[in-house]
This record gives sequence, structure tokens and C-alpha cells, in this order.
Amino acid sequence: MEPQVTITEREGERIEEYRLQGELYMIRVQPDNAPAYYLVDTDGDGHLETRMDELDPKILIPAWVIFSF
Repeated sequence: MEPQVTITEREGERIEEYRLQGELYMIRVQPDNAPAYYLVDTDGDGHLETRMDELDPKILIPAWVIFSF
């Protein structure tokens, strides 16, 4: 399944929002004069609590708990 990517260009930066089944799980921010960084929801709670300068391939696929009993 491919993520939906929304790209927004603002003054001084480019923002890419990544969604899977409508849920935002990662944002890539590319400032004009600085390296890109990522904001990632690592546990599926809807909060982008982790900031990374590089992506670890293990986090590209969300691994959220859908159902438990």
C-alpha cells in the first residue's frame, strides 16, 4: 500500500505530509538553507513525537496496534 503524500511549499521550506489510510504518520520538512528533518508518529497515537535527521528504514511502515483483546 502506497502512502498519500501532500506537498506544501511555504516561504523558506517545503513540507511533505505522509498518510496511510488517512492517518498522518510522518512529516518531512525541507528548509531552503538547511538539511531536511522528519517528524514521526512512532506509536500511532496521532502525535508526531519523534524528530529525526535521517530515516531508519524500519520506521517507514507504521506498526500500530489495530485491535487487541
